[in-house]
Amino acid sequence: MRALLASLLLLSASLVFGQAGGATPLTPASPFGGITAGPQFLPVEEAYQVDIEAREDHSLRVWWQIADAYYLYRHRFTFKLTDEQGEVPLAVELPAGLQREDEYFGEVEVYYDHADILLAPERPTVGVVTLALGSQGCADAGLCYPPQVQYFTVDFSAGSVSASEPPGRAAALPVRQTTRSGDTGAGTLLYMLLLAFLGGAILNLMPCVFPILSLKVLSFARSSEHDRHLHSWLYTAGVIASFVLVAALLILLQQAGQAIGWGFQLQSPGFVIALAYLFVAMGLSLSGLVEFGGSLMNTGSGLANRGGLSGSFFTGVLAVVVASPCTAPFMGTALGFALGQPPQVALLVFVALGAGMAAPLLLLGYSGAARRWMPKPGAWMDTLKQLLAFPLYATAIWLLWVAGRQTGVNTMAAALTGALVLALGLWLWRHGKWSKALALACVLAAFGLGSWRATDENGAGSAGLADGKVAWSAQAVAELRAAGTPVFVDVTADWCITCKANESAVLLSADVTAAFAAAGVVYMVADWTNYDADIAAFLRRHNRNGIPLYLMYPADPDLEPLLLPQLLTRGTVLEALDAVSGHKAEIVVN
Repeated sequence: MRALLASLLLLSASLVFGQAGGATPLTPASPFGGITAGPQFLPVEEAYQVDIEAREDHSLRVWWQIADAYYLYRHRFTFKLTDEQGEVPLAVELPAGLQREDEYFGEVEVYYDHADILLAPERPTVGVVTLALGSQGCADAGLCYPPQVQYFTVDFSAGSVSASEPPGRAAALPVRQTTRSGDTGAGTLLYMLLLAFLGGAILNLMPCVFPILSLKVLSFARSSEHDRHLHSWLYTAGVIASFVLVAALLILLQQAGQAIGWGFQLQSPGFVIALAYLFVAMGLSLSGLVEFGGSLMNTGSGLANRGGLSGSFFTGVLAVVVASPCTAPFMGTALGFALGQPPQVALLVFVALGAGMAAPLLLLGYSGAARRWMPKPGAWMDTLKQLLAFPLYATAIWLLWVAGRQTGVNTMAAALTGALVLALGLWLWRHGKWSKALALACVLAAFGLGSWRATDENGAGSAGLADGKVAWSAQAVAELRAAGTPVFVDVTADWCITCKANESAVLLSADVTAAFAAAGVVYMVADWTNYDADIAAFLRRHNRNGIPLYLMYPADPDLEPLLLPQLLTRGTVLEALDAVSGHKAEIVVN
């Protein structure tokens, strides 16, 4: 049976660490580019080089040469020409730029590679003139330079242009730099490590993780002190090693140009179905239908043998695998920070996340006071173990529903059949040598059914948006804000447990829905159940690598959106609504 279990774990691990769910990489020419760990930014004069030509007709050709992965804002150009009689009115011909939604300026046009601008004086100039040229640009990797003003002396009669000193130094805005810059202070790093640790600790309370932790806690009830210490450290090693592997994979894929984040593997129906099968197998073990022994989750008493030691390590690995649908509070900020930093900093944040997740079990392993809260060993342990099988079955049903939403009902039906065949194979395994070959054939057939896709189904099933909700797009947000309409953006996915909990308890409640309608807020849903490059770029612009993400845009397009926490309450949402709409929204108690 151990060989069969090993094949299941290896298949699940290959799906976790082997692919990005068919994610489409961003091309190098994308205006959003890829996230580069620890970028080295060019000095502003090297990033944007300008050449000015004085023409015989007294017009000026301004040619900008822009470094790769840098851009200039079209609307931030300013031109001022002055001669002996004062300012000379200019007719400016700007080329069309590339459209993009900027996190600070909204819908804008930008120039990549070069910008060719023509300036024509609207009256004859007198003598030598001075040109003040204003501009502002940013790097795709996350740094924006302050507005720059350059001065040039132009002699049309000689056809010469030369740089000159400014008549007075204008106050420059400070450099706006996001956490992607890689220039991280010790205080910021310590703060992010703390957030990661707290997020990892809270992750244990999520419904996808708690059953696994409960099983491990059960094993402590009949263990010696030495065994508890040893197995808690092995569990910790499994958790941290898994987080480091996930971090390394994310960094490598993002440096290769793929815009992915936490939970990306759940965008692959194959991984979702394999994870459902794993939960089915675990549930059957807890129900007593099959016996996996101490090497899977250490639910028995044989903790001193080699299988038990490896079981503790792989229980930590398993906990991280099943935690992927969840995002705990504090995790979003820490993950968004980590994946914009140099690799060594990113890995350190993921180590802190793993340490936080392992800390409660490690505490139980060492704290006698904490263990005294546990009841004494007895028959109740077998009853509780069987009871814990039902949350695992429920999780498997939910995962198969997610797969159906991603692909369609026919694929979901095939996966359900595969789960039934898997259960048959696991049952046959314990009925003697003659049945083991048939059991292995059943397991292979189950994974064959799980990998089958119906040719007549395309995309995320037939589900639509709830009443009053509209699909998100950057252009639609910009148009609504330009019209003075407040917007709420909900970045969600069917596989995101936190998202579904927030929707059920808060966002789709009657009082919040009524408050949105009264304030004229448009509720937009960005569905990331399947990979979407635009949503990935939107998350990255807000320094997030996971969901949920909630943004409340004020009606005034000049104001920044409010970023809501990942765990919502009705009070939090209504306070944000009050802030953007200018009137008090009240909670209605039924």
